[in-house]
Amino acid sequence: MLKEKLEDKLSGENLEKYKKEGVGMLKEFKKFALKGNMIDLAVGIIIGGAFNSIVNSLVNDIIMPIFSLVTKNINFTDWFIALNGKSYDTLEQAKADAAATINYGLFLSGVFNFLIMSFVVFLIVRWINKLRKPEPVAAPATKKCPYCQSDIHQQALKCPHCTADIAQE
Repeated sequence: MLKEKLEDKLSGENLEKYKKEGVGMLKEFKKFALKGNMIDLAVGIIIGGAFNSIVNSLVNDIIMPIFSLVTKNINFTDWFIALNGKSYDTLEQAKADAAATINYGLFLSGVFNFLIMSFVVFLIVRWINKLRKPEPVAAPATKKCPYCQSDIHQQALKCPHCTADIAQE
């Protein structure tokens, strides 16, 4: 029964209709995928991934060791609450005992990492923006007529609107 319904739907004109819709959808997808914005987004994601590894290395290999000196090697991973009521020295012991835990130390570590990474990204973007040269502001091409306030060419000696003589500045 199902086979007969499918054969009825996919016969003759219906089959041609579905083929045209499929080809149209492929053309629409191609148009969407090759838009400039989509290509820019893909390049941005690839560069972002590479940039992410640089920032992670900066945070993990340079900033966090200095931070651990300041905090006297506090290990946030061992800050947790075991929900089974027992006491464990480390999170690994609790996991080995299959205890459910609230890992607030890992959460705090993630928050600290986020704040440090955000600050590092801010500093890098700020540095990159300083490297960019500001575009020079173009001199205005027009000036105001002192009599009728119309816009006239910068080098005009006579206003084309009120025919007043304009003194050269």
